[in-house]
Amino acid sequence: MNRRFFLTGLAALAVTPGMAFAQETPSEDAIIRRLDAAPSRRVRPEERVTIREFKRHRELRDRAPSIDIQSINFEFGSSQIPRSEFRKVRVIANALQRITRRRRGARFLIEGHTDAVGSAGSNQILSEDRAESLKWALVEEFGIPERALETVGYGEEYLLVRTEREEWRNRRVTLRRIDEFLR
Repeated sequence: MNRRFFLTGLAALAVTPGMAFAQETPSEDAIIRRLDAAPSRRVRPEERVTIREFKRHRELRDRAPSIDIQSINFEFGSSQIPRSEFRKVRVIANALQRITRRRRGARFLIEGHTDAVGSAGSNQILSEDRAESLKWALVEEFGIPERALETVGYGEEYLLVRTEREEWRNRRVTLRRIDEFLR
């Protein structure tokens, strides 16, 4: 009997290798703890930048409170969030709603990332589209104010695992709270 379960599991892993290791969505409280934290280094008023400048400067982004979300599963080459993934998006939305109630001017950057499979150009576009897709799901389905969300795609530029192969840990969305960095 155990052999049958083992073989079934092994077959499932062979069919869906990336899905077998996908993470659970962080809890609402975990998202809040990470995004509601203080920046790693305070930003003086004269250091504040525009959203465009913020998106271009990794050292600023790295100072912002953030959390990686690796659990939203997109179809290969698609930016559409399947309806089956909306319960995960709801957890993110609930956390953002709680933060925006406490911090009236809270703003968040949704960063899209891909793995290195495919061309850099197509991965760049795909990462931008996936970040936009999450933004519109949060706005239209869950009522997050549009003004609180910005998006950017980084394609395969910031891989967590350096490889040219499919790697689920690289296909992610990063959320950052950025209000303390903007003019």
